[in-house]
Amino acid sequence: MTLEQAAKAADAKILNAPKPAEVTLCGAASDNRKVLPGQLFAAIPGEKVDGHDFAVSAVEAGAAAVLAQRDPFEGRALAPVLLVENSVKALGLIGNAWRRAFTGRVAGITGTAGKTTTKELLAHILSQKDKTARNLLNLNTQVGMPVSMMAADGDEAFWVMEAGISNPDDMDELGPVMEPDLAIVLNVGAGHTQGLGQKGTAHYKARLLRYVRKDGIALVSADYDDLVREVRSICPGATFFSVTGRPVPYRASYLGIDEAGRGNYRLWLDGAALDVNCALSGSYAAENIIAAAAAAHLFGLSRDEIAEGIRTVPLPAQRFARRDLPGWILIDDTYNANPLSSGRMIEAAAELAHDRTFACVMGEMLELGDVAGNEHRELGRALASSGCHAVFWAGGHADDVEAGLKSENFSGFFAAMTSPEDFAAALDRWDSTRKAGRPGLVLFKGSRGNRLERYVNLFAERSSHAL
Repeated sequence: MTLEQAAKAADAKILNAPKPAEVTLCGAASDNRKVLPGQLFAAIPGEKVDGHDFAVSAVEAGAAAVLAQRDPFEGRALAPVLLVENSVKALGLIGNAWRRAFTGRVAGITGTAGKTTTKELLAHILSQKDKTARNLLNLNTQVGMPVSMMAADGDEAFWVMEAGISNPDDMDELGPVMEPDLAIVLNVGAGHTQGLGQKGTAHYKARLLRYVRKDGIALVSADYDDLVREVRSICPGATFFSVTGRPVPYRASYLGIDEAGRGNYRLWLDGAALDVNCALSGSYAAENIIAAAAAAHLFGLSRDEIAEGIRTVPLPAQRFARRDLPGWILIDDTYNANPLSSGRMIEAAAELAHDRTFACVMGEMLELGDVAGNEHRELGRALASSGCHAVFWAGGHADDVEAGLKSENFSGFFAAMTSPEDFAAALDRWDSTRKAGRPGLVLFKGSRGNRLERYVNLFAERSSHAL
Protein backbone atom coordinates (compact mmCIF):
# COMPACT_ATOMS: atom_id res chain seq x y z
CA MET A 1 0.00 0.00 0.00
CA THR A 2 1.26 3.46 -0.84
CA LEU A 3 1.04 6.48 1.42
CA GLU A 4 -1.35 8.01 -1.11
CA GLN A 5 -3.67 4.99 -0.89
CA ALA A 6 -3.56 5.04 2.91
CA ALA A 7 -4.37 8.76 2.97
CA LYS A 8 -7.35 8.21 0.69
CA ALA A 9 -8.68 5.34 2.85
CA ALA A 10 -8.35 7.40 6.04
CA ASP A 11 -9.39 10.75 4.53
CA ALA A 12 -6.09 12.12 5.83
CA LYS A 13 -4.14 15.27 5.08
CA ILE A 14 -0.58 14.48 3.98
CA LEU A 15 2.35 16.42 5.44
CA ASN A 16 6.02 16.20 4.43
CA ALA A 17 5.49 13.96 1.40
CA PRO A 18 5.62 15.72 -2.00
CA LYS A 19 5.31 12.34 -3.80
CA PRO A 20 3.03 10.17 -1.59
CA ALA A 21 2.47 7.65 -4.40
CA GLU A 22 6.15 6.74 -4.16
CA VAL A 23 6.14 6.04 -0.40
CA THR A 24 5.35 2.37 0.25
CA LEU A 25 4.00 1.07 3.56
CA CYS A 26 4.72 -2.55 4.51
CA GLY A 27 2.66 -2.77 7.69
CA ALA A 28 1.79 -0.82 10.81
CA ALA A 29 2.72 -0.58 14.48
CA SER A 30 1.38 1.39 17.43
CA ASP A 31 4.37 0.70 19.70
CA ASN A 32 7.52 2.60 18.76
CA ARG A 33 9.60 -0.22 20.28
CA LYS A 34 8.17 -2.69 17.77
CA VAL A 35 8.37 -0.60 14.61
CA LEU A 36 9.98 -2.29 11.62
CA PRO A 37 11.50 -0.44 8.65
CA GLY A 38 8.87 0.66 6.16
CA GLN A 39 5.92 0.50 8.55
CA LEU A 40 3.32 3.14 9.36
CA PHE A 41 3.57 4.24 12.99
CA ALA A 42 0.14 4.97 14.47
CA ALA A 43 0.49 7.67 17.13
CA ILE A 44 -2.39 7.02 19.52
CA PRO A 45 -3.10 9.20 22.56
CA GLY A 46 -3.82 7.18 25.71
CA GLU A 47 -4.70 7.75 29.33
CA LYS A 48 -1.12 7.32 30.54
CA VAL A 49 1.07 7.89 27.48
CA ASP A 50 0.65 9.68 24.16
CA GLY A 51 1.99 7.93 21.08
CA HIS A 52 2.75 11.30 19.49
CA ASP A 53 5.58 11.68 21.99
CA PHE A 54 7.30 8.62 20.51
CA ALA A 55 6.98 9.48 16.83
CA VAL A 56 10.59 10.63 16.52
CA SER A 57 11.93 7.36 17.97
CA ALA A 58 9.59 5.43 15.65
CA VAL A 59 11.04 7.22 12.64
CA GLU A 60 14.54 6.57 13.94
CA ALA A 61 13.60 2.88 14.05
CA GLY A 62 12.61 3.00 10.39
CA ALA A 63 8.95 4.02 10.25
CA ALA A 64 8.13 5.22 6.73
CA ALA A 65 5.35 7.55 7.92
CA VAL A 66 3.33 8.51 10.97
CA LEU A 67 -0.46 8.47 11.41
CA ALA A 68 -1.29 11.26 13.86
CA GLN A 69 -3.91 13.65 15.21
CA ARG A 70 -1.40 16.52 15.32
CA ASP A 71 1.97 17.13 13.75
CA PRO A 72 4.28 15.21 16.10
CA PHE A 73 7.34 16.90 14.64
CA GLU A 74 6.10 20.46 15.26
CA GLY A 75 6.84 21.64 11.74
CA ARG A 76 10.08 19.74 11.23
CA ALA A 77 9.93 17.56 8.12
CA LEU A 78 11.34 14.43 9.76
CA ALA A 79 8.96 12.01 8.00
CA PRO A 80 5.63 11.97 6.14
CA VAL A 81 2.58 12.43 8.34
CA LEU A 82 -1.03 11.37 7.74
CA LEU A 83 -3.01 13.93 9.72
CA VAL A 84 -6.44 12.71 10.90
CA GLU A 85 -9.05 13.56 13.53
CA ASN A 86 -8.92 10.13 15.21
CA SER A 87 -5.88 7.87 14.88
CA VAL A 88 -7.68 4.68 15.97
CA LYS A 89 -10.57 5.15 13.56
CA ALA A 90 -8.18 6.07 10.75
CA LEU A 91 -6.05 2.99 11.42
CA GLY A 92 -9.18 0.87 11.11
CA LEU A 93 -10.05 2.46 7.77
CA ILE A 94 -6.55 1.76 6.47
CA GLY A 95 -6.78 -1.80 7.77
CA ASN A 96 -10.08 -2.28 5.96
CA ALA A 97 -8.53 -0.99 2.73
CA TRP A 98 -5.79 -3.59 3.22
CA ARG A 99 -8.47 -6.24 3.77
CA ARG A 100 -10.42 -5.20 0.64
CA ALA A 101 -7.29 -5.63 -1.43
CA PHE A 102 -6.95 -9.19 -0.13
CA THR A 103 -8.20 -11.80 -2.61
CA GLY A 104 -8.28 -14.74 -0.18
CA ARG A 105 -10.92 -15.56 2.42
CA VAL A 106 -11.22 -14.18 5.94
CA ALA A 107 -12.56 -16.05 8.96
CA GLY A 108 -13.58 -13.92 11.96
CA ILE A 109 -13.99 -15.36 15.45
CA THR A 110 -15.62 -13.98 18.58
CA GLY A 111 -16.90 -15.44 21.84
CA THR A 112 -16.47 -15.19 25.59
CA ALA A 113 -13.94 -18.00 26.01
CA GLY A 114 -11.54 -19.82 23.70
CA LYS A 115 -11.23 -17.28 20.87
CA THR A 116 -7.46 -17.47 20.66
CA THR A 117 -7.36 -21.26 20.98
CA THR A 118 -9.95 -21.62 18.21
CA LYS A 119 -8.09 -19.10 16.07
CA GLU A 120 -4.86 -21.04 16.44
CA LEU A 121 -6.62 -24.32 15.70
CA LEU A 122 -8.35 -23.01 12.58
CA ALA A 123 -5.27 -21.23 11.25
CA HIS A 124 -3.17 -24.36 11.72
CA ILE A 125 -5.77 -26.57 10.03
CA LEU A 126 -6.07 -24.18 7.08
CA SER A 127 -2.30 -24.08 6.75
CA GLN A 128 -2.46 -27.79 5.83
CA LYS A 129 -3.96 -26.63 2.55
CA ASP A 130 -2.48 -23.20 1.83
CA LYS A 131 -0.71 -20.17 3.26
CA THR A 132 -2.58 -18.67 6.21
CA ALA A 133 -2.19 -15.54 8.36
CA ARG A 134 -3.68 -14.83 11.77
CA ASN A 135 -3.91 -12.17 14.48
CA LEU A 136 -0.59 -11.54 16.14
CA LEU A 137 -0.93 -13.08 19.64
CA ASN A 138 -4.38 -11.82 20.66
CA LEU A 139 -4.20 -8.37 19.04
CA ASN A 140 -7.95 -8.34 18.57
CA THR A 141 -8.91 -4.74 19.35
CA GLN A 142 -9.55 -1.66 17.20
CA VAL A 143 -5.77 -1.16 17.13
CA GLY A 144 -4.59 -4.76 17.16
CA MET A 145 -6.79 -6.05 14.36
CA PRO A 146 -5.71 -3.60 11.62
CA VAL A 147 -2.09 -3.98 12.76
CA SER A 148 -2.48 -7.76 12.42
CA MET A 149 -4.09 -7.45 8.99
CA MET A 150 -1.35 -5.18 7.75
CA ALA A 151 1.25 -7.66 9.01
CA ALA A 152 -0.04 -10.20 6.47
CA ASP A 153 1.76 -10.46 3.14
CA GLY A 154 -1.49 -10.39 1.18
CA ASP A 155 -0.67 -13.48 -0.88
CA GLU A 156 -2.22 -15.85 1.65
CA ALA A 157 -5.26 -17.99 0.86
CA PHE A 158 -6.76 -17.44 4.33
CA TRP A 159 -6.74 -14.93 7.16
CA VAL A 160 -8.05 -15.93 10.59
CA MET A 161 -8.86 -12.96 12.83
CA GLU A 162 -10.36 -12.88 16.32
CA ALA A 163 -12.41 -9.97 17.64
CA GLY A 164 -12.42 -9.17 21.35
CA ILE A 165 -14.98 -6.76 22.79
CA SER A 166 -15.53 -5.19 26.19
CA ASN A 167 -17.80 -2.22 25.36
CA PRO A 168 -21.10 -1.88 23.45
CA ASP A 169 -19.66 -0.19 20.36
CA ASP A 170 -16.62 -2.43 19.94
CA MET A 171 -18.07 -4.97 17.50
CA ASP A 172 -19.57 -2.24 15.35
CA GLU A 173 -16.05 -0.83 15.01
CA LEU A 174 -14.25 -4.17 14.52
CA GLY A 175 -16.76 -5.79 12.15
CA PRO A 176 -16.42 -3.21 9.36
CA VAL A 177 -12.62 -3.54 9.51
CA MET A 178 -12.69 -7.33 9.27
CA GLU A 179 -15.58 -7.95 6.84
CA PRO A 180 -15.35 -11.73 7.29
CA ASP A 181 -16.31 -14.26 4.64
CA LEU A 182 -17.03 -16.66 7.50
CA ALA A 183 -17.93 -15.46 11.00
CA ILE A 184 -17.78 -17.75 14.03
CA VAL A 185 -19.57 -16.97 17.30
CA LEU A 186 -18.06 -19.54 19.61
CA ASN A 187 -19.96 -19.11 22.86
CA VAL A 188 -21.36 -16.54 25.30
CA GLY A 189 -21.01 -16.19 29.05
CA ALA A 190 -20.20 -13.64 31.73
CA GLY A 191 -17.20 -11.67 30.50
CA HIS A 192 -16.61 -7.89 30.43
CA THR A 193 -20.11 -7.68 31.94
CA GLN A 194 -19.28 -4.33 33.49
CA GLY A 195 -18.72 -2.75 30.06
CA LEU A 196 -21.37 -4.51 27.98
CA GLY A 197 -24.30 -3.55 30.18
CA GLN A 198 -27.93 -4.63 30.12
CA LYS A 199 -28.32 -6.06 26.60
CA GLY A 200 -25.88 -8.81 27.41
CA THR A 201 -22.96 -10.60 25.85
CA ALA A 202 -24.98 -12.55 23.28
CA HIS A 203 -26.40 -9.35 21.78
CA TYR A 204 -23.00 -7.78 21.21
CA LYS A 205 -21.13 -10.92 20.12
CA ALA A 206 -23.84 -11.70 17.54
CA ARG A 207 -23.38 -8.29 15.95
CA LEU A 208 -20.32 -9.65 14.14
CA LEU A 209 -22.75 -11.40 11.80
CA ARG A 210 -23.98 -8.04 10.52
CA TYR A 211 -20.63 -7.56 8.82
CA VAL A 212 -20.31 -10.90 7.02
CA ARG A 213 -19.74 -10.33 3.32
CA LYS A 214 -22.45 -11.04 0.77
CA ASP A 215 -22.76 -14.80 0.22
CA GLY A 216 -20.66 -15.34 3.35
CA ILE A 217 -21.27 -17.85 6.14
CA ALA A 218 -22.31 -17.44 9.77
CA LEU A 219 -21.18 -20.36 11.96
CA VAL A 220 -22.63 -20.27 15.48
CA SER A 221 -22.91 -22.47 18.55
CA ALA A 222 -26.39 -23.89 19.01
CA ASP A 223 -25.74 -24.55 22.70
CA TYR A 224 -26.56 -21.07 24.06
CA ASP A 225 -30.25 -20.23 23.76
CA ASP A 226 -29.81 -16.48 24.14
CA LEU A 227 -27.19 -16.51 21.39
CA VAL A 228 -29.41 -18.55 19.07
CA ARG A 229 -32.26 -16.06 19.56
CA GLU A 230 -29.99 -13.15 18.67
CA VAL A 231 -28.58 -14.95 15.63
CA ARG A 232 -32.00 -15.92 14.28
CA SER A 233 -32.97 -12.26 14.20
CA ILE A 234 -29.82 -11.22 12.34
CA CYS A 235 -28.99 -14.18 10.13
CA PRO A 236 -31.79 -16.75 9.70
CA GLY A 237 -29.57 -18.83 7.42
CA ALA A 238 -26.79 -19.37 9.96
CA THR A 239 -25.03 -22.74 10.18
CA PHE A 240 -24.83 -24.23 13.67
CA PHE A 241 -22.49 -26.50 15.62
CA SER A 242 -23.06 -28.22 18.97
CA VAL A 243 -21.25 -30.17 21.66
CA THR A 244 -24.45 -31.03 23.55
CA GLY A 245 -26.04 -33.30 20.96
CA ARG A 246 -28.37 -30.81 19.33
CA PRO A 247 -29.50 -31.90 15.83
CA VAL A 248 -27.31 -29.57 13.76
CA PRO A 249 -24.87 -30.21 10.87
CA TYR A 250 -21.66 -29.98 12.90
CA ARG A 251 -21.30 -31.79 16.24
CA ALA A 252 -18.58 -33.06 18.57
CA SER A 253 -18.26 -35.24 21.64
CA TYR A 254 -15.36 -35.83 24.01
CA LEU A 255 -14.09 -39.43 24.23
CA GLY A 256 -11.54 -38.93 27.03
CA ILE A 257 -7.76 -38.67 27.32
CA ASP A 258 -5.15 -41.10 26.08
CA GLU A 259 -2.09 -42.31 28.01
CA ALA A 260 -0.16 -39.18 27.01
CA GLY A 261 -2.87 -36.86 28.35
CA ARG A 262 -4.04 -35.88 24.86
CA GLY A 263 -7.75 -35.60 24.10
CA ASN A 264 -9.76 -37.88 21.82
CA TYR A 265 -12.83 -36.43 20.13
CA ARG A 266 -15.49 -37.62 17.68
CA LEU A 267 -16.67 -35.03 15.17
CA TRP A 268 -19.58 -35.04 12.77
CA LEU A 269 -18.88 -32.84 9.77
CA ASP A 270 -22.19 -32.30 8.02
CA GLY A 271 -23.21 -35.77 9.18
CA ALA A 272 -19.99 -37.70 8.48
CA ALA A 273 -18.10 -38.98 11.56
CA LEU A 274 -14.39 -38.24 12.08
CA ASP A 275 -12.31 -39.24 15.11
CA VAL A 276 -9.44 -36.90 16.00
CA ASN A 277 -6.67 -36.64 18.60
CA CYS A 278 -5.43 -33.30 19.97
CA ALA A 279 -2.98 -31.75 22.42
CA LEU A 280 -6.06 -30.18 24.02
CA SER A 281 -7.99 -32.32 26.47
CA GLY A 282 -11.26 -31.97 28.33
CA SER A 283 -14.87 -31.65 27.26
CA TYR A 284 -14.55 -27.86 26.96
CA ALA A 285 -12.14 -28.22 24.01
CA ALA A 286 -14.77 -30.06 21.95
CA GLU A 287 -16.29 -26.63 21.31
CA ASN A 288 -13.02 -25.15 20.06
CA ILE A 289 -12.29 -28.18 17.91
CA ILE A 290 -15.68 -28.51 16.23
CA ALA A 291 -15.86 -24.77 15.51
CA ALA A 292 -12.44 -24.86 13.83
CA ALA A 293 -13.14 -28.13 12.02
CA ALA A 294 -16.54 -26.91 10.79
CA ALA A 295 -15.03 -23.66 9.49
CA ALA A 296 -12.27 -25.56 7.68
CA HIS A 297 -14.84 -27.94 6.21
CA LEU A 298 -16.94 -25.02 4.98
CA PHE A 299 -13.78 -23.56 3.42
CA GLY A 300 -13.36 -26.81 1.47
CA LEU A 301 -10.67 -28.70 3.37
CA SER A 302 -10.69 -32.49 3.32
CA ARG A 303 -11.30 -34.72 6.33
CA ASP A 304 -7.65 -35.82 6.27
CA GLU A 305 -6.41 -32.22 6.25
CA ILE A 306 -8.69 -31.37 9.15
CA ALA A 307 -7.65 -34.40 11.22
CA GLU A 308 -3.95 -33.78 10.61
CA GLY A 309 -4.27 -30.11 11.52
CA ILE A 310 -5.99 -30.96 14.79
CA ARG A 311 -3.43 -33.65 15.60
CA THR A 312 -0.41 -31.42 15.07
CA VAL A 313 -1.62 -28.03 16.36
CA PRO A 314 0.74 -26.43 18.93
CA LEU A 315 -0.98 -24.81 21.89
CA PRO A 316 -0.65 -21.02 22.24
CA ALA A 317 1.35 -19.76 25.20
CA GLN A 318 -0.47 -19.30 28.53
CA ARG A 319 -3.49 -21.29 27.32
CA PHE A 320 -3.62 -24.70 29.00
CA ALA A 321 0.09 -24.96 28.24
CA ARG A 322 1.54 -28.04 29.94
CA ARG A 323 4.98 -28.10 31.55
CA ASP A 324 6.42 -31.21 33.19
CA LEU A 325 8.36 -30.42 36.37
CA PRO A 326 9.96 -32.71 38.96
CA GLY A 327 6.96 -34.27 40.69
CA TRP A 328 4.46 -31.92 39.07
CA ILE A 329 2.49 -31.23 35.92
CA LEU A 330 2.11 -27.45 35.64
CA ILE A 331 -0.78 -26.09 33.56
CA ASP A 332 -0.37 -22.43 32.58
CA ASP A 333 -3.60 -20.76 31.51
CA THR A 334 -2.84 -17.28 32.78
CA TYR A 335 -3.66 -15.08 29.80
CA ASN A 336 -7.28 -14.31 30.61
CA ALA A 337 -10.07 -15.42 32.92
CA ASN A 338 -13.84 -15.17 33.08
CA PRO A 339 -16.45 -17.45 34.67
CA LEU A 340 -16.90 -19.58 31.56
CA SER A 341 -13.21 -20.13 30.83
CA SER A 342 -12.26 -20.59 34.49
CA GLY A 343 -14.86 -23.29 35.06
CA ARG A 344 -13.76 -25.12 31.95
CA MET A 345 -10.09 -25.05 32.86
CA ILE A 346 -10.80 -26.38 36.36
CA GLU A 347 -12.80 -29.27 34.89
CA ALA A 348 -10.11 -30.12 32.32
CA ALA A 349 -7.28 -29.90 34.87
CA ALA A 350 -9.19 -32.08 37.35
CA GLU A 351 -9.53 -34.82 34.74
CA LEU A 352 -5.85 -34.63 33.88
CA ALA A 353 -4.88 -34.68 37.57
CA HIS A 354 -6.75 -37.97 38.13
CA ASP A 355 -5.24 -39.44 41.32
CA ARG A 356 -2.49 -36.81 41.71
CA THR A 357 -2.45 -34.05 44.28
CA PHE A 358 -4.43 -31.25 42.63
CA ALA A 359 -3.79 -27.56 43.38
CA CYS A 360 -5.30 -24.45 41.80
CA VAL A 361 -3.62 -21.05 41.77
CA MET A 362 -6.36 -18.68 40.68
CA GLY A 363 -6.68 -14.94 40.12
CA GLU A 364 -9.57 -12.52 40.36
CA MET A 365 -11.87 -12.44 37.33
CA LEU A 366 -11.98 -8.80 36.29
CA GLU A 367 -14.59 -6.50 34.68
CA LEU A 368 -17.64 -8.41 35.93
CA GLY A 369 -19.45 -5.43 37.44
CA ASP A 370 -22.47 -6.17 39.64
CA VAL A 371 -22.28 -9.94 39.13
CA ALA A 372 -18.68 -10.21 40.36
CA GLY A 373 -19.49 -11.35 43.89
CA ASN A 374 -21.86 -14.08 42.82
CA GLU A 375 -19.58 -15.29 40.02
CA HIS A 376 -16.64 -15.63 42.43
CA ARG A 377 -18.80 -17.56 44.90
CA GLU A 378 -19.81 -19.87 42.05
CA LEU A 379 -16.16 -20.30 41.15
CA GLY A 380 -15.46 -21.31 44.75
CA ARG A 381 -18.17 -23.95 44.49
CA ALA A 382 -16.68 -25.23 41.24
CA LEU A 383 -13.24 -25.46 42.83
CA ALA A 384 -14.62 -27.46 45.76
CA SER A 385 -16.57 -29.77 43.46
CA SER A 386 -13.47 -30.43 41.33
CA GLY A 387 -11.81 -32.37 44.14
CA CYS A 388 -8.80 -30.05 44.34
CA HIS A 389 -6.72 -30.24 47.48
CA ALA A 390 -5.54 -26.64 47.67
CA VAL A 391 -6.65 -23.22 46.40
CA PHE A 392 -4.28 -20.25 46.31
CA TRP A 393 -6.16 -17.04 45.49
CA ALA A 394 -4.63 -13.82 44.12
CA GLY A 395 -6.53 -10.53 44.03
CA GLY A 396 -9.96 -9.37 45.13
CA HIS A 397 -13.07 -11.36 46.04
CA ALA A 398 -11.12 -13.83 48.17
CA ASP A 399 -13.98 -13.77 50.72
CA ASP A 400 -16.50 -14.69 48.02
CA VAL A 401 -14.34 -17.56 46.76
CA GLU A 402 -13.85 -18.85 50.30
CA ALA A 403 -17.59 -18.63 50.92
CA GLY A 404 -18.23 -20.71 47.82
CA LEU A 405 -15.66 -23.28 48.94
CA LYS A 406 -17.22 -23.54 52.39
CA SER A 407 -20.73 -23.92 50.97
CA GLU A 408 -19.53 -27.17 49.35
CA ASN A 409 -17.77 -28.34 52.53
CA PHE A 410 -14.30 -27.87 51.10
CA SER A 411 -11.80 -29.44 53.51
CA GLY A 412 -8.60 -28.60 51.64
CA PHE A 413 -6.06 -25.79 52.02
CA PHE A 414 -7.02 -22.19 51.15
CA ALA A 415 -4.78 -19.11 51.09
CA ALA A 416 -5.38 -15.56 49.87
CA MET A 417 -2.33 -13.77 48.44
CA THR A 418 -1.33 -10.31 47.28
CA SER A 419 2.21 -11.07 46.07
CA PRO A 420 4.55 -13.88 44.99
CA GLU A 421 6.12 -13.65 48.45
CA ASP A 422 2.72 -14.48 49.97
CA PHE A 423 2.49 -17.41 47.56
CA ALA A 424 5.87 -18.77 48.64
CA ALA A 425 4.86 -18.54 52.31
CA ALA A 426 1.52 -20.22 51.60
CA LEU A 427 3.25 -23.05 49.73
CA ASP A 428 5.48 -23.61 52.77
CA ARG A 429 2.43 -23.84 55.04
CA TRP A 430 0.70 -26.27 52.68
CA ASP A 431 3.83 -28.41 52.26
CA SER A 432 3.98 -28.86 56.03
CA THR A 433 0.48 -30.38 56.07
CA ARG A 434 0.28 -32.54 52.94
CA LYS A 435 1.63 -35.96 52.09
CA ALA A 436 5.13 -35.55 50.68
CA GLY A 437 6.27 -37.32 47.54
CA ARG A 438 2.87 -37.73 45.91
CA PRO A 439 2.86 -36.58 42.25
CA GLY A 440 0.84 -33.44 41.67
CA LEU A 441 -0.82 -31.19 39.11
CA VAL A 442 -1.10 -27.44 39.57
CA LEU A 443 -3.35 -25.20 37.48
CA PHE A 444 -2.59 -21.47 37.16
CA LYS A 445 -5.61 -19.52 35.86
CA GLY A 446 -6.25 -15.78 35.98
CA SER A 447 -6.63 -12.53 34.11
CA ARG A 448 -3.65 -10.59 32.79
CA GLY A 449 -4.16 -8.00 35.52
CA ASN A 450 -3.29 -10.64 38.12
CA ARG A 451 0.19 -11.11 36.61
CA LEU A 452 0.10 -14.78 37.54
CA GLU A 453 3.12 -15.47 35.37
CA ARG A 454 5.14 -14.35 38.41
CA TYR A 455 3.55 -17.15 40.43
CA VAL A 456 4.15 -19.65 37.62
CA ASN A 457 7.84 -18.77 37.55
CA LEU A 458 8.14 -18.99 41.33
CA PHE A 459 6.53 -22.43 41.44
CA ALA A 460 8.69 -23.72 38.58
CA GLU A 461 11.86 -22.49 40.30
CA ARG A 462 10.88 -24.09 43.62
CA SER A 463 10.15 -27.38 41.90
CA SER A 464 13.51 -27.35 40.12
CA HIS A 465 15.41 -26.54 43.31
CA ALA A 466 13.67 -29.43 45.07
CA LEU A 467 15.64 -31.93 42.94
